[in-house]
Amino acid sequence: MAKLLNASAYRTVKRPYTRKSKYRKKSFVRAVPHNKIVRFVMGNRQKEFPYVVKLRTKARLQIRHDALEAARTTANRALVKGAPKNYRMRIRPYPHHVLRNNPLAAGAGADRMSTGMKHSFGTPIGIAAQLDEDQVVFEAFVEKKDIAVAKLAMNRGRQKLPCACRITIERVSDEK
Repeated sequence: MAKLLNASAYRTVKRPYTRKSKYRKKSFVRAVPHNKIVRFVMGNRQKEFPYVVKLRTKARLQIRHDALEAARTTANRALVKGAPKNYRMRIRPYPHHVLRNNPLAAGAGADRMSTGMKHSFGTPIGIAAQLDEDQVVFEAFVEKKDIAVAKLAMNRGRQKLPCACRITIERVSDEK
């Protein structure tokens, strides 16, 4: 398999041209790579928490599933160490957009192997979540005493993402 390109190659949001149909002939993308995100909700699912710390994007972009998984693992590790069993963290976006690459061979004999732009739709190499400006990527529900730990976890997760993000703290409404 080819080396993964930088995040900057897939950061800009493009029109989704990734039709997936239950009928194989009608699908533009024949095979969709599986999602690397292991878990979307972590921590204590039963307990209600009064505060939520959110990680929001500052621009419109795409984030690959492996970047979301890397950010999830680092943020979750910080929350497990700082506030064990006293938090709930959730990933909000789901990666639907299929990323494609049209590899062009270079070097000796490349003209006999490469199709050039003849079949340039590209092979699927991964999936990404398309996010708007100010959209929530992660949210951590915590008690008041664990807000600093949640901010540290969101900051560590922010360093793994290919975008500028900001952290907000909100009080969860008591209404049901």
